[in-house]
Amino acid sequence: MASDPPEFDYDVDTALVTGATGAVGSWVVDRLADGGVDVVGVDRDRPDGTRFNATFRAVDLAEQGPTAETVQEVDPDAVVHVAATSDPGEAPGTRLFDNNVRSTYNTLVAAGRAGADVVWTSSQAVYGMLFAAEPWVPDSLPVTEAHPRRPEDPYGASKLCGEEVAAMVARRHGVPVATLRPSTVYTPGEYRARPKTERYDLSSAELSGNFWSYVDVRDVARMVEAALAADLEGHEAFNCVADENYLGHPTAALIEATGHDLPADCTLEGDAAALSNAKAAERLGWRPAHSWRAAEGVETPTLEWL
Repeated sequence: MASDPPEFDYDVDTALVTGATGAVGSWVVDRLADGGVDVVGVDRDRPDGTRFNATFRAVDLAEQGPTAETVQEVDPDAVVHVAATSDPGEAPGTRLFDNNVRSTYNTLVAAGRAGADVVWTSSQAVYGMLFAAEPWVPDSLPVTEAHPRRPEDPYGASKLCGEEVAAMVARRHGVPVATLRPSTVYTPGEYRARPKTERYDLSSAELSGNFWSYVDVRDVARMVEAALAADLEGHEAFNCVADENYLGHPTAALIEATGHDLPADCTLEGDAAALSNAKAAERLGWRPAHSWRAAEGVETPTLEWL
């Protein structure tokens, strides 16, 4: 599979990518490798087959020793950490929280000690709307990176802890750390599961946990590149989200149709996403390039490793 051509100028010879066989990690590996980076993929289990643009190491990132040893041996210019357990329904909360916090701490601290630039994926869940016990509308719309972070579930809480680790690593080791907060990530083959706009009944709509926001996985990989290319200092967080919601209806009307009042501070227009990507545009020069309107028929990465 060929990714979109590189559009950001980043000086990275070697990158270590965690969660490399996952839905997001495999696209990140391909994009960086296509850009000429020597990529070392890390995941818990070794995949079958051979791959010619990356090497692979099987590491349980929840184990500090093997994680630190791997980062030290690879000695990467950049570490991209996308590994995580993301679905509260697929594991007990204690296991999900423990895995995500331990793996993020071990990976980011090892990266900081190695002097590597760091990009990692947090989540929109840190704001609290995703997986909340009861649907709620944020303090302001669109949601910017400055919105209070108040998760109500183990996943969001694990990502909030990870963001504090990211800030600590940036302070202690003096490396730039970019935290990406993706909305719901769609891969091209999954768009067919998106609710069909023409059959969506506003009168029976329920408030979505992320207000129908999304991002294409290819744009997540592009933001990784953009963060590596940016002149960042310390720790900064960026929403990673498409410009529009995935239904095509006006976002404010969708929220009101579910019986919720809009916040007093609401500047949403049309089908604009409920999360703002303005900071990423300003600081990283990143704009989403892929929309649900034209996402079918794209080849996905094959998980074959050298």
